[in-house]
Amino acid sequence: MIWPKAIKDRVKTGADREIIRSYPYRSACPSTVWGELIASSSDELFFAGYTNYFLWLEQPMFASTLRRKAESGCRVRFLLGNPDCEVTRQREQIEDVSLTVSTRVRVTLENLAKLGTVQGIEARFSATADAANHVSLSVFRFDNQALVTPHLARLVGHDSPLLHLRKHGDGGMFDRFAEHAEELWSRGAPVEHAPAMQ
Repeated sequence: MIWPKAIKDRVKTGADREIIRSYPYRSACPSTVWGELIASSSDELFFAGYTNYFLWLEQPMFASTLRRKAESGCRVRFLLGNPDCEVTRQREQIEDVSLTVSTRVRVTLENLAKLGTVQGIEARFSATADAANHVSLSVFRFDNQALVTPHLARLVGHDSPLLHLRKHGDGGMFDRFAEHAEELWSRGAPVEHAPAMQ
């Protein structure tokens, strides 16, 4: 045996190689990991969480970073849940927290509105028919890496698990989640006017 069993059990092979790290809670992933992934991306930043609000709170100078990325040729996209749709209202009842889902979406909308029109930065609401699939799975893409959060039962995003993935070939976990987000994006409706905070 070239590799003793004890080593083989700890070395990632095949599809497992795409998992860089897993966290039992999204909040356990350091904000510096998010910051480094954003900073190192040159082609693709795709924030396909239902609200994406925490990014504006946890990432210093997030708006200016996005502007700079877009101006340097990086495609920046936000896929959001519609704050006024039925799925959003249902999720608010399930979570039963003061900082509601619709308020969290509007935090992102408000910050995007402050950015103004920047070529290379796009935002869409997921289609009504896709809202249930969107609210249950957040995919954040940074070139060939991604942070993915499957939302558990009644938990808000920061209390749900997170996977840090890196693409290592075609048809792996990275591609599966990236394709899911792209499919939702393809049917989404452009965000034209940011609804006011209520």
